[in-house]
Amino acid sequence: MSEKSTLLAGKVALVTGATRGLGKAMAQALSEAGATVIVSSRKADQCESVAAEITAATGQAAYPLALHVGDWDSIEPAVDQIVREHGSIDIVVNNAGIAPLAPSALEVSEALFTKTIDVNLKGPFRLMAVAGDRMVTAGGGSIVNISSIGAERPSPPEATYAASKNGLNALTRAFAQEYAPTVRVNCIMPGAFASDMAADWDSEFLGLVVNRLPAGRLGDPAEIAGLVVHLASDQAGYTTGALIPVDGGRTAVY
Repeated sequence: MSEKSTLLAGKVALVTGATRGLGKAMAQALSEAGATVIVSSRKADQCESVAAEITAATGQAAYPLALHVGDWDSIEPAVDQIVREHGSIDIVVNNAGIAPLAPSALEVSEALFTKTIDVNLKGPFRLMAVAGDRMVTAGGGSIVNISSIGAERPSPPEATYAASKNGLNALTRAFAQEYAPTVRVNCIMPGAFASDMAADWDSEFLGLVVNRLPAGRLGDPAEIAGLVVHLASDQAGYTTGALIPVDGGRTAVY
């Protein structure tokens, strides 16, 4: 069992895209800090499996919630279900996203463009709007959006993805004002991490990525999960509307 704190004791946290990679690490870190974590992704069986895994690892009950964030009409019922079953929704981590690459801008289909915006931008917008409203009513809360350094360092193959994440950056600052001072809204921009996605990189591509990093290595998921916990907690009470790169120094390099 992991070491557990009480930093987030009594808080209910929803993490989207929580069944793998960075999202899973964030969900477990929130649980280790004492939060009741709602493990969410599109596939119910994976949510159930990861929620059980986190519960066993931390001793803090985690719960599954199948949710497709790209489905606008499913957001409000899901948030209200969390409040009804767990008493509140205090923390939202908008982590779910897709990162399709395209050989050229001309070859991006309308369907792919729409799907990317739906999952990466429209869904987080609706979730922030609904959850933020419930948080204001309850007297407080914290929203943490997971963007990407691609929002500031876009490459042509990821143009649609980068645009959606840049939009999420803008929404972060807008919602930080919309629900101030009751709800804090911040954004983390990850760089290259040793996650499920990186496991598919060949050695040549991995070398190209790492050579650009002042840190000289990929990030460990724990190195971003700890920041999520901090931003979710009262320790970050004076931090809102922030866009924070966690990228091994990549955005410092021109």
